[in-house]
Amino acid sequence: MAHFVLIHGLCHGAWCWYKVLPLLKSAGHRVTPLDLGACGINPKQITELDSVSDYAQPLMDFMDSLPQDEKVILVGHSFGGVSISLAMESFPTKVLAAVYVTAFMPNYLSPIATAVAECLRVSAEPTMDFQHTFDDGFENSPTRALFGPRFIEARVYQLSPKEDIELVLTLQRQGKWFMKDLSKESLLTKEKFGSIDRVYIVCEDDLLIKESLQKWYIENSPTVDVKSIAGADHMPMFSKPLELCNCLQQVAAKYN
Repeated sequence: MAHFVLIHGLCHGAWCWYKVLPLLKSAGHRVTPLDLGACGINPKQITELDSVSDYAQPLMDFMDSLPQDEKVILVGHSFGGVSISLAMESFPTKVLAAVYVTAFMPNYLSPIATAVAECLRVSAEPTMDFQHTFDDGFENSPTRALFGPRFIEARVYQLSPKEDIELVLTLQRQGKWFMKDLSKESLLTKEKFGSIDRVYIVCEDDLLIKESLQKWYIENSPTVDVKSIAGADHMPMFSKPLELCNCLQQVAAKYN
C-alpha cells in the first residue's frame, strides 16, 4: 500500500481532504494531510511568512523526518503543486511519484513563477469579490489573496455541495503568492525534480484553472500519465471525491 502526502492549495488547509482521507485509508493506504505555513491550524500568521521556504517548511520537515528507505506519493492541489515541486527537488530519493490535481505544475527549464504567472494572466477576467493585495504596488504581481463568497460559489466550488462552501468560508485563511522567490532561476533541476514521475489529474469543469490551462501545464512539463475527472470543479475532493480517490489508487497500483 502507498503512503500519500496531501498538500492543499491557496487559502485552504489539510481540512480540505476530509472526504478523500477515509476513502484512501479504507483502501489500506497511509495518508498524511499537512497544513502549510499560516494555513489551517498551523500557528504561523501570514505576516510571519518571509519566503516560500517558510510557507513550505511543514512539508519539508515532514519529508526530512521520513526514514531514508521510505518513499511517498506527493499529491498537490492547485497552488500545492508549487510546494510538492520544491519537496521533489529537496528529497528526490523519498518521492515515489508526484500527482498534480488541477495544479500549478512547473518545469525545470524556467522559474516556478512562470506557472503561477500564466494562471494569473489567463484568469485576469473579472474576479468579483476575490481579494488581491498588491503590497509591492499595482504595477507588480499581487502578493496576497483571499477568496470571496461569491467567487467561491461561482468559480471555485460551483459543483461542490453547499455544506463545503460553508466550510471554506469558515476555515479559509489569506494566502500568499511568493512571486519574488518563485522567480529565481535555479529552484528546480532536471537531476532531482526532473527525475521523478509526475501524473496530472485534469478536472474538466474547473473554472479557476481551466482545462485549457491545465493542458498548457502538461504540454510544458510532460508527465508519465494524465487522468481526467468529468464533472469536477476546482475542488474535486468535494465535487468528485470518489473519482479522485480512484485516480490516486490507480497511481498507487502502478508504483507498488
